[in-house]
Amino acid sequence: MATGAVAYGSAKKTVELDVDGEITTVSTFAGSVEGLLAEEGVRVTDKDLIAPAGDSALKNGADVVVRYGRQVTVQTDGQQSDVWVTALDADEALDTLAGRGADVRLVASRAGADGRAALPLRLDANGPVSVVADGQTKTAPDGSIGVNSILDQQGVVLGEQDRVSVARDEAADPAISLVVQRVAVSDVPTVTPIPFETVTEQDANRFADQDPVVKQEGVEGASTKVETVTTVDGVEESRVLVSDGVTAEPVAKIVVQGTKERPKAAPAPKAAPQAAAAAPKASGSAAAPAAPSTVGGDVWAALAKCESGGNPATNTGNGYYGLYQFSASTWRAMGGSGLPSDASAEEQTMRAQMLQARSGWGQWPACTKKLGLR
Repeated sequence: MATGAVAYGSAKKTVELDVDGEITTVSTFAGSVEGLLAEEGVRVTDKDLIAPAGDSALKNGADVVVRYGRQVTVQTDGQQSDVWVTALDADEALDTLAGRGADVRLVASRAGADGRAALPLRLDANGPVSVVADGQTKTAPDGSIGVNSILDQQGVVLGEQDRVSVARDEAADPAISLVVQRVAVSDVPTVTPIPFETVTEQDANRFADQDPVVKQEGVEGASTKVETVTTVDGVEESRVLVSDGVTAEPVAKIVVQGTKERPKAAPAPKAAPQAAAAAPKASGSAAAPAAPSTVGGDVWAALAKCESGGNPATNTGNGYYGLYQFSASTWRAMGGSGLPSDASAEEQTMRAQMLQARSGWGQWPACTKKLGLR
């Protein structure tokens, strides 16, 4: 019995057990680290850190440390990846990961149904952290209370697209910063005009020397490109093409050009020379027509000057048109088409001569009287 009491007493050990920073003093009869953890109900996986190793013999006064593994999202120089860490807090994790790149930070997940930021480990177990948001930097006194508690404490409200990350700067005080980036995503359209073409139609009923007329005005079309643009704190980060195509077809401009040739006008007759003196009337004989007494040069040019000021396109709105102030009905009776004011000066003179030959100078009573024509 004495020997058994001695063996029993030598098997009992007192050790310090540190599970993720929670330290307890444990009395145990376990012979190994694994036995101790099983006895204390501490379950571990191959992602966790155990020191000493699980199959090590357990000695009296030993310190046994367990650090649970956690999967975190690490952003290294803008590129993200998932890694497992056994750090006690974000400060320790970032210190361990510092060699991965120039800018290493932990990214808080927004995958939860409530959209709140989640980080699987504390920011700093022992001190304050900085909160950087909206161009301001504030200090949260306790980094151990969790990301969302710190944001609530500092009055920072997250938008649906906003990002939360944790960075470490040894030269800063505090060294750990909780960084909030404001993200905006919008569809931006870019419209490019499409020029219209001009089409010329030929009209056999319109004179070729008349100016073309516009039958249909042209309208520009449009091509629209839509891109999804992402900005971070007001700076464009990326743009992705969503669609690109014609959103409005152009409408062609249509111009009508005449092809009809005008008839050639007969040359205008020269004015008769002015008589030196009228011969006395013979008794019982008919009076001879008086020769023009006030017109020199081209009688038709003088008549046109008197009737219209010599403008072949005259249209005063009184129902008379052109050089010789034809009415539309008289013009058509002389074989003209359209309006006299649309015809050339040569054609107007030709048809005026035809009218004079048929009906005399009385077709222009005021001007022929003024010009001395009978």
